Amino acid sequence: MRLVANKWSKTTVLLGHAGVAKHIPNMRRFSASNLQAMLRQYGFVVAKPIVGTGGSSVVKIQKTGNGYLLHNFGTIRTFRTWKELFSTLNQIRKNRPFMLQQGIDLATIDGRPVDYRVKLKKAGRSWVIRAVVGRMARPGLFVTNICRGGKLLKGSHALRRTFSASLVKSKIDTMCGVARTCTTLLESRYPGIGMLGYDFGIDKHGNVWIFEVNTKPH
Repeated sequence: MRLVANKWSKTTVLLGHAGVAKHIPNMRRFSASNLQAMLRQYGFVVAKPIVGTGGSSVVKIQKTGNGYLLHNFGTIRTFRTWKELFSTLNQIRKNRPFMLQQGIDLATIDGRPVDYRVKLKKAGRSWVIRAVVGRMARPGLFVTNICRGGKLLKGSHALRRTFSASLVKSKIDTMCGVARTCTTLLESRYPGIGMLGYDFGIDKHGNVWIFEVNTKPH
C-alpha cells in the first residue's frame, strides 16, 4: 500500500480542483515574510511540519496589541518582539520544512475545539467510507489528536452538540462528498494508495474546511 508523507504535495493536488480548493484554508511555505503577511490577514496562524504525524510540533501563533502569543502543546508563551518569536519558531522547526495555514476558529464543545476524521478504504475497485468521527481537544490544547489527549466522539454526536439537528446530515454529506472527490484526485496522482484519512474542521459559522489528508490514518 502506497504511503505519501508530504502534506504540501498532497494539498497541491487538491488545490487543482475548484470545488475542493474552496474548502482548503490559505497555505504558504514557512518564511518570515509569509508569516508576517498571514498574521496581518488572519486572527491566528498554524505552523506545522510538512512531514509529520500526531500533531507533533504543530504550533499556533497570534498577534496581540503588544507582541505575539505562541501556543505549543498546552503552553502559551508571550513575545514582545518579532525577533524573539521567530527565533523560538526556528528552535521548534530544527531546520525541517514547515508550512503555514490560515487559522480556523473551530466550533467547540464545552470550549474545546472539535474537528472530524473521515476515513476511506479501498475495497476491490471502489472506495468505502469506513468512519466519520469527531475529535475533541484535551482541555487547554488546540490540537485534537487522540495521541495528544483528544477525545473520540461519534461524528453525528459531535455535530449535534455544535450545530442544530437539521444541519447534521448536510455537514456529514459535505465532508464525505469532498473526501470522495479528493480520493479520486489523489488516486490518479498516487496510484497504489489504499487508505485515506481526511481531517476536516467546521468553523463557528458552519463552513467546512479540509486541513490535511493522511495515507496512513491512525
